[in-house]
Amino acid sequence: MRSKILVADDEHEVVTTIADILKENNYDVVTAFDGTQVVQMAHKEKPDLIIMDIIMPAGAGIGAYENLKKSSKTAIIPVIFITCDPYEETRNKVTKMGAKGFIYKPFTGEMLLAEIEKVFKGSAMSKGTTIG
Repeated sequence: MRSKILVADDEHEVVTTIADILKENNYDVVTAFDGTQVVQMAHKEKPDLIIMDIIMPAGAGIGAYENLKKSSKTAIIPVIFITCDPYEETRNKVTKMGAKGFIYKPFTGEMLLAEIEKVFKGSAMSKGTTIG
């Protein structure tokens, strides 16, 4: 079964680019364009991973992440944050909150896929699953 990834960013071009990369690499993709949609889509679609921008309208990424962590249905979904925010404090904040990955914009497809692989391998290892 293919992994489902929810991609959320207020820039439609970013969402399209990430979605295309993921689809080319055999992931199922669902999308959102603001923080409120992230929470709604996470409950509806039950993705295996969320890739989310930090700076978005209607419940920015951090606010949406806090809402996801409050629900037993979405609290376990790993999140990779993407951002153009250059401040190390932002990265430290979301990491302390439990984010599983962090990517600065601009990024390459290889960087994105490597971060996804790292999250999925870490998740499988924490469940005791053997890989390879």
